Formats: sequence, structure tokens, C-alpha cells
Amino acid sequence: MKAALIVTNLRGGGAEKALIQTADLLHRAGHEATLILLEDLRQHAVPDGLPVIALGEPGKVCSKGWLGRRWLAWRLKRRMASLARDCPFDLILSTLPFADEVCRLARLPNHWMRVANTLSREIEALGRSNPAKAARRLNRYRTLYDGQRLIAVSSGVADDLTGKLAIQPRALRVVRNPFDLEGIPSRARASVAGLPTEPYAIHVGRSASQKRHDLLLDAWSRIREPRLLVLLTDPDPGLHRLIEARGLTERVRIAGFQVNPYPWIAGARLLILCSDHEGMPNVLIEALACGTPVVSTDCPSGPRELLEADLPEALVAMGDVEALTGGIERMLARPDAARRVDLSGYAPEVALGALEGLSLDPARGH
Repeated sequence: MKAALIVTNLRGGGAEKALIQTADLLHRAGHEATLILLEDLRQHAVPDGLPVIALGEPGKVCSKGWLGRRWLAWRLKRRMASLARDCPFDLILSTLPFADEVCRLARLPNHWMRVANTLSREIEALGRSNPAKAARRLNRYRTLYDGQRLIAVSSGVADDLTGKLAIQPRALRVVRNPFDLEGIPSRARASVAGLPTEPYAIHVGRSASQKRHDLLLDAWSRIREPRLLVLLTDPDPGLHRLIEARGLTERVRIAGFQVNPYPWIAGARLLILCSDHEGMPNVLIEALACGTPVVSTDCPSGPRELLEADLPEALVAMGDVEALTGGIERMLARPDAARRVDLSGYAPEVALGALEGLSLDPARGH
């Protein structure tokens, strides 16, 4: 199978990391897989041997406006035609709305769009502050995804697309992200600088309203032990203000983006996820693969699909500081809880079979 996987850039983010893992999975399985970047901006490491093609110049941000999207689509179409001259692509997969839109404008064959988030929650949150902008965002998503071939990273995302967003795709498949369940513990044993020597809990996620650092810090101010909370996110003035306002400067450490976060996750007593919405939060699966207990808001979507059967006590109500505080204390007392969760549905061979099936799907083509 010949596949191209297209994303805007490789700045830190779960969707970008998942696309790298997917491309590498196909590559290691013997398929011809190429990662294509609309911008040559990189934080995530790319595995050795995985081909990467960038349309832009290193470090340069592309225009995201009406004309910029069409200029990129023209360049992408030309490059893809050149790459397909000797052998056409069996599968083209894009992720995140900007890259999806550029790919749609380019009218690429055998193209599937991977939806990695519960989009209705994003629109609802936006509607509380700017209803007009929320209406435009909803119209954008419907225009972009109606009648297209879509991949959802969880059943919750699939239900959200056809339910709350009322999108009618040409085809819709659920394909879970692949995880190297054997390689993650191995990478967690790597030696890295800066790991805390005292007990700590950890949160992994960019500084964005969706991730609810405010809720996390409110809950942490009520926790007595461990004293230290580590945030794997890039420094941000707004986040620093949240920490200072709660008097937590001595108890919260911003450790920045980590190319290999697994030693940090494996060393923690607990990983906390407190988002208002996700698609399928990769970090929960990665923590469980490292043997680290988790606590998570029961947000749409993903955490319930992962935890309800084996670890329901790790789920807490969204936006509720008392519930999150209680969940943190409860799961800190259960250090062996990670062993209870069945991760077999996220093994690489499961995703590989689903991806190979897309190239044979009757919905493929223009």
C-alpha cells in the first residue's frame, strides 16, 4: 500500500504525534508511507527511516487566510501528483481542520480526513463567549466534512459528528490511534535530565482552555501530598498567572514540552486529565502503558470508552473541583490500578488492520 499522511506541522500536540505513530506503523509494516507537512515546523521527533516531505521553508509559518489556503492546496496538488506519477496513492489521510481543508481544496484521490476531537464541545464553549463566531465555526465544519470520507479516533467522536453536528459523511470509520504498548515502557526507562527526586503527579497537555489548567490548579491547592505537580507544557504567561494567583509557585513546576515524555509519566504517582473535551486522549493510554494510575474527567469523548469497564472509579465529573480533588486522592491510594485496564484494543495490529482496510474500502476514490 502507498500512503501519504498530511498535517499542518509537527509542533507539540496529540494529533500530530498520533499521525507520526500511524505513519511509522505503516512504514514498519512494509507499506510505502510518507509524512507530508504543510509547514516545516517540528517539535515531535520523527522515527529514523520515515520519509518526511515539507512544502514550506524550515521555520516559516504559512498564511492561513483564504488565499493562503488555496496557494497551499495548489502546491500540495502539484507535489502529490509528482509523487504519484509512477504509482498512485492507495490512501491519503489528513488530520486537523486546516490540513483537512487544504487537502479538500486540492481534490486529492483516496482521501480520508481524521477527526481527533469532539467538535461540538468546542463549538459550545465558543458559543458562551461569542455566539456568532460559534455559528461560523459550526458552518465551517459542516461545509468541510459533509459528504466526505471521515475517520473518527473514537466511537464518541463518530457519534458527535453525525449526532450533535448533524454531519452526513460519505463514509465514516472508527480507527483508534496505534500505541507501541511494548515500546512505551522501554522508552520510559531512558535516562533524562531534570526528573524530580520527590514524589509528584503529572499533567500533560498544551496551555489551552480545553485542558482546564484552572480546574487542575484549584484541585491541587487542596491536595496535601504529594506536594509537587509537574506540567509538561510550554511556558505560558497566562498559566504562570494562574499558578501565582493560587499561591502554588513552590508546588507546581512547568517542565516544558518533552520529546520523550515517558520517563516523566512513568515516574509520577498519578497522571491527571481534566479536560472539558477530547477525542481519545492519548496520554491516558500512554500513562497506563507505563504502569502509572490515572484520573480523568468524564469528558466527551474517550475517557469513558477507555476506563468504564475496568477502572470506572478513575472517572470524575467535568468542571467539578471537589470531584477532581476526590478522584486525585482516591487514585493516589491505588498505585496498582493501571494494571487493571485492558489496552489490547489499542495495539498496533488493530490500527494496522483498520488502516489497510481503508485502501480497499468501496468509498475510496474522488
